[in-house]
Amino acid sequence: MTITLKEDSETLDEVVVTGFGLAQKKATLTGAISSVGDEDISRSVASTASGALVGKIAGLNTRQVDGRPGASTTIQIRNMGTPLFVIDGIQSDEGQFNNLDFNDIESISVLKDASAAIYGVRAANGVVVVTTKKGKKNSKNTVAINTYYGWQTPSSFPKPADATTYITNYIQSETVQGKTDYTYSKEDYEKWKQGTEKGYVPFDWYDFIWETSPQYYVNANVSGGSDKINYYFSVGHLNQDAMIVNYGGFKRTNVQMNIDAQINERLKIGASMNGRIEERKNPGVPEPDDYWMPRFGTYRNLPTKRPYANDNPNYPTLTSSNAATNFAWLTYDLSGEYKNTWRVAQLQANAEYDIFDGLKAKAMVGYYLAYNVVNNQEYTYKLYGYDEATDTYPVIVENKNPWREREVGHKEELLSNVQLSYNKKFGEHSVSAIAGLEAVKRDTPHSWLHSIPTANSLHLIDYETMDTYNDYGNETQARLGWMFRGNYDYANKYLVEFSARYDGSWKFPPNHRWGFFPSASVGWRISEENFWKESKMSSIFSDFKLRGSYGLVGDDDLGDAYAAFDYMAGYNYKNGGSVIDGEYTIGSVPRGLPVTTLSWIKAKILDIGFDAAFLDNRLTGQFDFFRRHRTGLPASRYDVLLPSEVGFSLPKENLNSDVHMGYDAIVKWSDRINDFTYSIGGNVTYARFYDWEQYKPRFSNSWDVYRNSIDHRFGYVNWGLEAIGQFESWEEIATYPIDNDRQGNKTLRPGDIKYKDVNGDGVINSMDERPVGYREGATPVLNWGLNFAFGWKGFDLSFDLTGGALASWYQDYEQRNPFHDGGNNPQYYMEDTWHLADIWDADSELIKGTYPMLLIGNSSHSNYWNSTFWKKNVKYVKLRNLEFGYTLPKHIIQKVLISDLRFYVAGTNLFTITNIKGVDPESDQTNGLGYPTTRVINIGMNLKF
Repeated sequence: MTITLKEDSETLDEVVVTGFGLAQKKATLTGAISSVGDEDISRSVASTASGALVGKIAGLNTRQVDGRPGASTTIQIRNMGTPLFVIDGIQSDEGQFNNLDFNDIESISVLKDASAAIYGVRAANGVVVVTTKKGKKNSKNTVAINTYYGWQTPSSFPKPADATTYITNYIQSETVQGKTDYTYSKEDYEKWKQGTEKGYVPFDWYDFIWETSPQYYVNANVSGGSDKINYYFSVGHLNQDAMIVNYGGFKRTNVQMNIDAQINERLKIGASMNGRIEERKNPGVPEPDDYWMPRFGTYRNLPTKRPYANDNPNYPTLTSSNAATNFAWLTYDLSGEYKNTWRVAQLQANAEYDIFDGLKAKAMVGYYLAYNVVNNQEYTYKLYGYDEATDTYPVIVENKNPWREREVGHKEELLSNVQLSYNKKFGEHSVSAIAGLEAVKRDTPHSWLHSIPTANSLHLIDYETMDTYNDYGNETQARLGWMFRGNYDYANKYLVEFSARYDGSWKFPPNHRWGFFPSASVGWRISEENFWKESKMSSIFSDFKLRGSYGLVGDDDLGDAYAAFDYMAGYNYKNGGSVIDGEYTIGSVPRGLPVTTLSWIKAKILDIGFDAAFLDNRLTGQFDFFRRHRTGLPASRYDVLLPSEVGFSLPKENLNSDVHMGYDAIVKWSDRINDFTYSIGGNVTYARFYDWEQYKPRFSNSWDVYRNSIDHRFGYVNWGLEAIGQFESWEEIATYPIDNDRQGNKTLRPGDIKYKDVNGDGVINSMDERPVGYREGATPVLNWGLNFAFGWKGFDLSFDLTGGALASWYQDYEQRNPFHDGGNNPQYYMEDTWHLADIWDADSELIKGTYPMLLIGNSSHSNYWNSTFWKKNVKYVKLRNLEFGYTLPKHIIQKVLISDLRFYVAGTNLFTITNIKGVDPESDQTNGLGYPTTRVINIGMNLKF
């Protein structure tokens, strides 16, 4: 075996897009910018672009809380909130990014520090810059086809207890609570355990509702170019069925076109277009979230209930106190249909003119149009019983309140920018600069109609049956910004960058509308110094760079604290009303006190880091410490009260501040040993949020200061009791000196939770609560990823591990409360409680379990107080992606005019190791009933000719 060590110069020569079409070599970057190329992006079976990035970029925090068809992965940069997405120079939103066909993406750059300031007021949370694929000059025409077919199953969903486990716990509860007239007799119990006699056959609602479902994808693209023109054209289609039986799913068709032309020696023009049609469809269900009721029904319907009266599939029956939980009638035929369709197009045209050596002018205009139509209809329906004596099916529930609704809206955005750029090298001095103007205008008209049709078959909304029409009007948004960035580079050693934005936003009053936001960064490539090259360090470090940045970024996203034109006095029309002369007259109300001082949120961003390369660039690494301090967050002086006669409260002001602080790092080793290639990489991000200065009135005592003051503290603190064990015996309870349940311990049983008396007063109450856990329902404070790729003679194997820690999940509702709301609990829970050796004898031996004994109607007991027993500090590892492929030898496939042909098998979410049971660790649902993320196995092909 021969081992060859070869310098990897491509790592330092890699070009990274840094903003407004500009790019720099990675070696000369001074900002905290990470990038990923198309090979890493396409190595995923995710259905969205965000899902393809999981675990691959340091500083990029990801979390998939919902796995329904078409659902995306939440992306945050350093846990700072939703970033700005820029696609081929056009500012876009998260939905537009997620629904790109990621096979059309050439590269993604993530601007994590003040380098994002060049993009203006929407960039305070960082920027994700997407560059789509283009044809290459002087290249032959190439056709590529990428396709896969796969199978989806729930990666994790807590299965409800089976009939025997449920009835066992129910009988035990009645025994302990002294009931003699049992719901289930001993004879009934034995019949349910046998499960064969009619009327005593258990039903598995999980298997009835969930299934293995297919997904498939195909993309075809054509690219090429001459010395004057290059092009790329692509069409892709994704179809993803729901894992709920016969419940519809998600379809998306994408089109991408890019073309660039060199008109003459000085003038170059280009254009791009990406469009999509996407459709989500499922039965019409009487809930705001149509996917909720089947999941809820998994638990609300007991395993002793069956979906059809007398098991006749023509007669769905009532299975719980909530008629909608019976999945048997949640079908297109019986309950109606919901359909949500988006038609989206994004167009961009640009021209670049080379004025003279190094000086260029560029103009770009972009147009974005998204048209959305929601059609929803819920039918009347009937649920039936069965009369065995007459062999008839009487109606026991009838819904006579059908409805039909249509929602129509669209987003229309026009973006334009003009810029002058200069790039020139004078000996060892390199100078570059860009100055320009950017304008964005957005309109969002929206209307909603609702009617009560006279029959299920009437799908049109008639005027006579229409009971609601809401025209939400057209909100016009506008922003204008001047921008500048200058770079200086001496001998590839000393690097300086300065940038600035002068932005105006339509939101603010004229005297607060504009803001100036500068930033600067520096870099020092120590490895280029002579003293370094002449030292022993040069044999270890092939590159080493120190860098730092600091800047001010503005943000006009004030959330619900401020609406457009709140700075104006006046009236809100068509609001309220009264009866005048027997007729109801719609009235108007004053708008309230004008908001005249509220303005920009300002983010001061500091980043200090280094880039290093070792052993001829085969080992590379990057480390960054960051701190973002935001000031001017809107809040009210709620302790200052106006007289009630005024009828208003004081407007919000720029009062509060917060801090995000942490570090991120990435390391990667790449090498080749003869025909064997491999790379191993890892990244980690620690990002913690702090409430820094929050407006609070003066507190009257030290406890209130401790409990309610949040200055300079971890944000989103949860308070609860500290669980210190469980009572082991009746004797321990009888002699226990602390009032653990606030009732003299009269309600306690062995197995019940014991709490720490923090203040030593002998009673467990709110004064014993302390900060517990971390933020719930959010991306973990600590995220990490490991990426592996291997290749040998046409075979390739790659896999990604991702993980997180320092996040909390609170076990509640179905996952905690006994027989929650008359329904079921999880199997893992019910089979692992303290229980009686004989469920019919309250004095029989107690057998230990993890959880307290489940007692009917006992959810307010001290066992279920907020404590560390139920709040889980989540830790997890996921095998996010695994792919094995084989590329056929070229000397074989070229005979049939094929240049590349590869087959592969790939999977995602194949396993999870976590410290919580039954529930996906990324879920934000405390009841554990979130739509599960998908475990997918795909077989696919990549063909090029």
